[in-house]
Amino acid sequence: MRTLCPNLDREDGLETVLEVPIPEEMFASPKHRTRHNMKYHTDEKSAASVFGSRDAEIQLLLGVVGAPLIPHPIRYQHSINTKINDHPIEASMAKYIVQQYIAAAGGEGALNSIDSMYAMGKIKMVASEFSAGDGMGLNKGNMMKIKSVKNGSGEMGGFVLWQKRPDLWSIELVVSGCKISAGSDGKVAWRQTPWHHSHASRGPARPLRRSLQGLDPKSVANLFSTSICIGEKTVNEEDCFVLKLEAEPSSLKARSSSKVEVMRHTVWGYFSQRTGLLFQLKDTHLLRIKAPGNDVFWETTMESLILDYRTIDGVNIAHAGRTSVSLFRFGENTEGHTRTRMEEVWTIEEVDFNIKGLSADCFLPPSDLMKEDEMGHDVNKKSRLGFKTPKIRSCRRSVSKIMSIDEEDLEDYEADEES
Repeated sequence: MRTLCPNLDREDGLETVLEVPIPEEMFASPKHRTRHNMKYHTDEKSAASVFGSRDAEIQLLLGVVGAPLIPHPIRYQHSINTKINDHPIEASMAKYIVQQYIAAAGGEGALNSIDSMYAMGKIKMVASEFSAGDGMGLNKGNMMKIKSVKNGSGEMGGFVLWQKRPDLWSIELVVSGCKISAGSDGKVAWRQTPWHHSHASRGPARPLRRSLQGLDPKSVANLFSTSICIGEKTVNEEDCFVLKLEAEPSSLKARSSSKVEVMRHTVWGYFSQRTGLLFQLKDTHLLRIKAPGNDVFWETTMESLILDYRTIDGVNIAHAGRTSVSLFRFGENTEGHTRTRMEEVWTIEEVDFNIKGLSADCFLPPSDLMKEDEMGHDVNKKSRLGFKTPKIRSCRRSVSKIMSIDEEDLEDYEADEES
C-alpha cells in the first residue's frame, strides 16, 4: 500500500502524504494512475463534476458496500459465558457455539485485553450485473452482465478503520478517487459522502458491518450471544453451524419514519465446524417506501466469506474476504422491478491493537452535523441537501434508482421519481 502520492505536476516536487493509503496497483495501472484518481473527491462540487457513467457506478458501490451497519447495537459484555442450560435448546446450542468461537478466536482473556483496534486494507469493488423489467433478465426484461472481480475488473481503493470499545468507530474509504467517511461516537452513527452532506442514521448508533467481518471477534461473540441455532449448512465445502439473529422491533421502529418502514433485518452467522471460526456473515433487510397507491419495496442481501485467519497478539483476525450484494427493488408495477448485483474483495494489510492516544475525541461527528444538532434541527435533513442523482438513459438510467439505499435517502428519491 502506498502512503505517499507523487507530484504529478513536477517530477522533482515533494510527495503528498495520503490520508488513506492506496494500493500499489493503482500506480501501476494506466486506468487508475491519473490526477483524477490521485485526488480525493470529498465535496459536493467536485463530485458533481465527475459523476458520469463510470463515476455513477462508483457512487453506487460506495453507497451500498462502503460502510453498511449491523441491524442493532451490540450489548457489550465483559464475559458471555453464561449458563447454557438456562435457555431453550436453540438458544443453548447457539451459546455453546459462541463459546467455541471465543476459544478458537484466542480465548476470553485475549479478547478482553483489546481496548482499541486499527486496521488498514485494500479493496476492489464492481457492479457485476443489472436486470430490470418483467422478465428480470430473461426474455422480457433487460439484463446487463457488466463485469466481475474474478476477471480483473473493478474499482480499486483502500480504507483505514479505527475502533474503540464499547461502541466508538471511524472509517475512511477511498475508491478510484472518491472518498467516504463514516463513524459513531456512541450516540449517533453518521456518514459523509461526496454526493451528500454529513447525515446521521436514524435510530441508535450501530456497529460497522466491516468490523464484524473477522476484524473484531469480541463484537462477533457479543452479537450472536442472543442468537438461536437453526441447523447446519455446507458453505464452499465448509460444514458450518448456522446462527440466526433478528433485529428487535424497537430498533426497526427507531430506524423507520413516516415514509420509510424498516420491515425486517436478519443476520446469519456461519461458524465452521472444523475451526470454530466465523466463516460467513450474511444479512438481509427489507424496506417499504410508502407512496400513494403504490408502495415500493427494497430488499438488500449481503453475503461475506471470511478468509485467511492469522494470529495477531494471540487473537485470530481474518485478513481477506469476499462480499456479494444483491439489491432488489419491487412493487405493484412490475416494469419498475430491478435487481443489481455487486461484488467486493478485500485484504487486510495492517492490524494493531490498543492504540495509544486514541481517545473519544477522535470519533466526534463532523462539525456541520454537530452544528445542525446544536441548533435543534433534525440532523437527518442534511441528507436532503445533496445534489440530485444524475439520470442515466437506457438501462443505465435504472441504475440511478439504486444509487442511494440509506433509509433516510430512499424517501427523498422516491418522492423525486413521483414528481
